Amino acid sequence: MTQNERLLYLINYLKSENTEYKDIEIPNDTENQFRLYRSLVNIRPAGMADDSFLETEDAFLEEFTAQKGITDIADLTPIEENIYLWQGDITTLKCGAIVNAANSGMTGCYQPCHTCIDNCIHTFAGIRLRYKCSLIMTEQGYEEPTGRAKITPAYNLPCDYVIHTVGPIVSGRLTDTHKEQLKSCYRSCLELAFENDIKNIVFCCISTGVFGFPQKEAAEIAVNTVREFLKTKKIEVIFNVFKDGDYQTYKHLLGGNQKTEIRN
Repeated sequence: MTQNERLLYLINYLKSENTEYKDIEIPNDTENQFRLYRSLVNIRPAGMADDSFLETEDAFLEEFTAQKGITDIADLTPIEENIYLWQGDITTLKCGAIVNAANSGMTGCYQPCHTCIDNCIHTFAGIRLRYKCSLIMTEQGYEEPTGRAKITPAYNLPCDYVIHTVGPIVSGRLTDTHKEQLKSCYRSCLELAFENDIKNIVFCCISTGVFGFPQKEAAEIAVNTVREFLKTKKIEVIFNVFKDGDYQTYKHLLGGNQKTEIRN
């Protein structure tokens, strides 16, 4: 199959799962076809699919990510000992584990084509990630507490694992409780990666999007928690940012060493 043939197959399969989708027209252009595919994946309840779908999804997502361009952590240079700063799409990183800023349900973002990291990671990992998360949560029997973390395979992402953590929601004044909860997110992810012999872990900016945690304070907590952890345990940590302002914030906190900073 060509990429477009794979995409059309995936769309038709997803449409066939629900009679409510049978009248949805498939756009003629590839960009909008992909938006439809992503939307159907995003709203799809957790569940497996047949082998043909999974094989086609694997091939499609592998090629899609390759076309975006994969960055190997091994090619980067640290800004501090065992600490890196990188700006770009976290779903294109070849590394040990990436961190997902999840919600308490832990099965991803169900809003079609939402730009949050939770949505992006689940979209490009494929439907098996949501299913795996649902099995973990069913066994647990309750929503994930703020500050804890869970680990899953990464499926079609170029990393080996995804570590999911639920950050604090700041809807008003920033409190000491919020700060401790965010610190716990970073600490829990680091411990989980270390326990699973993961060589390197990539952190997104946890809780700073729709969860409302002020970016400057969040970055300070992230950097301080990582530095404290690295005093006694060895693991490579990559701070991943997407926005220019976030990049500048982390660069300042990490010393702004012009000779070693990493920018993609």
